[in-house]
Amino acid sequence: MRPVAHRVARAPASSANLGPGFDALAVALALYVEVEVKPRPAGLLVVTEGEGAEIATGPSHLAARLATEVTGEDRLEVRVRSDIPVARGLGSSAALAVAAAAAAGATNLLDRGFSIDHHPENAAASVLGGLVAAAVVNGAPVALRMNLDPTFRFVVIIPARELETKAARAALPEMVSREDAVFNLGRMGLLVGGLADHDRLFATAGDDRLHQGPRSVLFPEAPALLVGLREAGALTSCWSGAGPSLLGICRADDAANVAEAAVPLMERHGVAGRVVLLEPDLTGCRVEELD
Repeated sequence: MRPVAHRVARAPASSANLGPGFDALAVALALYVEVEVKPRPAGLLVVTEGEGAEIATGPSHLAARLATEVTGEDRLEVRVRSDIPVARGLGSSAALAVAAAAAAGATNLLDRGFSIDHHPENAAASVLGGLVAAAVVNGAPVALRMNLDPTFRFVVIIPARELETKAARAALPEMVSREDAVFNLGRMGLLVGGLADHDRLFATAGDDRLHQGPRSVLFPEAPALLVGLREAGALTSCWSGAGPSLLGICRADDAANVAEAAVPLMERHGVAGRVVLLEPDLTGCRVEELD
């Protein structure tokens, strides 16, 4: 077994689904989790800072579990620093898994990220950066990076409430109509084309009939907020992952105004939380060996 190296890895958050791309599309966002792994003489030490710092810091912590699994060693110091809100639909688990596996020396990062929450699109965005399409083929994750206009900016409404993916998934119907399936397939094609060129993206490309409507039972204010983002200047808007965060996809010149308008929009609908303006992350997971 090779000695454990001292590494630090950084992986971006992700926004999945993007309206009609349910369980298939995701974009990496410039909001990060960083994991540092290095050997220590004895025992396991886990130190956490930032978002999710209240999560258990012992051997059960996700980063610790992956680091020990990858290295085969439990004499480790694992440090986690995260700016990605937990249980908000921003791919925090997948990003953490990818960063932890990378810092521990793993090379199959997509497999490692997918093994945690079984969402290949979130893991793929954190590994590859940019816009990705992903699927599970014969039980394994497969992903492709696609063209993304780098001038897009993303206004993210992050409510001060959690929405666990399990609850969001349970709200979905078991069956969908052929009409709704065809609706989503058509809109997804338009969305992928529009995300490659901001001049070709229009509002209805972000529409969906598979998941956002049923999940609005868990977040009744969401439809009005999505409309408000578009009225404020977003080219389109959608849920971020399983929510409750919402995404406004904007031209760079319009993004600051949309973000500014989103604050009173939330107040008007009685939704506590915050608004962040993010660039796309175009590099994915990055690893540095320190010594």
